[in-house]
Amino acid sequence: MPDKPENKTATPRDAGAGPTGVAHTSADAPSARPLLDDAHAAKTDAPTVAPQANPQRTAAAKKPARPVRNRLREIRLEQMMSKAELARKAGLSVLTVTRIENGFGCRMDTKRKILKALGLKVADRRKVFEDD
Repeated sequence: MPDKPENKTATPRDAGAGPTGVAHTSADAPSARPLLDDAHAAKTDAPTVAPQANPQRTAAAKKPARPVRNRLREIRLEQMMSKAELARKAGLSVLTVTRIENGFGCRMDTKRKILKALGLKVADRRKVFEDD
């Protein structure tokens, strides 16, 4: 079978056409106009450097400013309860339980939910949360 001849019809886009559809050669191509004056361009040509995180600030963000003392982890383990189980019973996220155990403060409503999930009364809150 003979090969079919390829269609070599050029479109304006293929021929280097400008936005008007007219092909330009290098001699008649529109020149690029500078958008900024040379003084401003010199200021902005310097490479930009992304700011780096301050390690002291990053570390400080991960630790509570003043850890809140509590016995939540100790009491939870005495009751053979996992963080996930305590979180489910209290209606909290595991992350919240972890943060409280690590010394971050929490709202009174959250403390009440934890006490109830541990089977304690609100009057027993000082057994778990020492700073109240």
